Amino acid sequence: MSRTRILTVALTASVVGLAACIDATGPQMLSLGDAFFTAPAGFNQVSSSMGPGDASSGLPWQPERGRGGPMGGMMGGLGMGSMMGGGMDPAFLGGVSAGRGPDRGPFAATETANCTFSAATGDLTCASVGRDGLTVTRILTLKTASGAAQSKLDSTTNSVRTRMTANGSVQRRDSVTATVQNASDRTVTGLAVGSTLRTVNGTARGSENSTGKTRDGKSFTAVRTMGDTTTGLTIPVENGRPTYPTAGSVVRAMKVVMTVDGTTTTSLRREVVTYNGSATATLVITHDGTSKTCSLPLPSGRPSCQ
Repeated sequence: MSRTRILTVALTASVVGLAACIDATGPQMLSLGDAFFTAPAGFNQVSSSMGPGDASSGLPWQPERGRGGPMGGMMGGLGMGSMMGGGMDPAFLGGVSAGRGPDRGPFAATETANCTFSAATGDLTCASVGRDGLTVTRILTLKTASGAAQSKLDSTTNSVRTRMTANGSVQRRDSVTATVQNASDRTVTGLAVGSTLRTVNGTARGSENSTGKTRDGKSFTAVRTMGDTTTGLTIPVENGRPTYPTAGSVVRAMKVVMTVDGTTTTSLRREVVTYNGSATATLVITHDGTSKTCSLPLPSGRPSCQ
């Protein structure tokens, strides 16, 4: 048999094998990739790197057929050229207008109204808020450059630590319900008037345990867990124009475990963004053991993967 004939037979066998794999898993395999388009419900209520896109929906995920093409994500979901959870918050890309002071520019301090200061702990505990079935809590710690705790935000506030939770139960119109637990802890320094460099460190975690029916009426349970860690994110602060991060990293990961009619499928995705001082960050995406190294243009642009 000629070399050309051998290659043709091998290629045909591979295509047939792939088709059989897709047919064997059916809509379940296709639908699991969609779980990465959004963050867990309520994750937009805490501090994270997730973008304002699908992550802001605040609804539990329901399995449906993928939207990313035959090789995107889990055979039809989020592909290697996209980022999960609605993308990234513009502040992590250099898309926020700059400005000096604690209440201006990227990662500016948040409102302190309806918060009570404790001299004993140095914390401001804010009133709980109910949002779409969730209870959102917030604790702030404001400090000057010398480390003195403050009861209110002013021009000398140099660092703000924000701890948030968003827990409760949410429901879609189609009766998909989920128990949600989200929490974050973020500290921003370099906020005082005159500071020219802002640094961000923080963690966020979320879980969404949902039950309901798939689009074709099958009962399912789905557990989505998410982690988001920002380490040493450094942003120059200049009046008049946005600036992108020049150092630090962001690590985002999501695990999805879905059970439909007694059959369980698991998928895991991890994204690592590393800033190196240039207008292009490095993005490494690992989805179920397959990794790609990508270039992420700042402040905007679609990742370009090798």
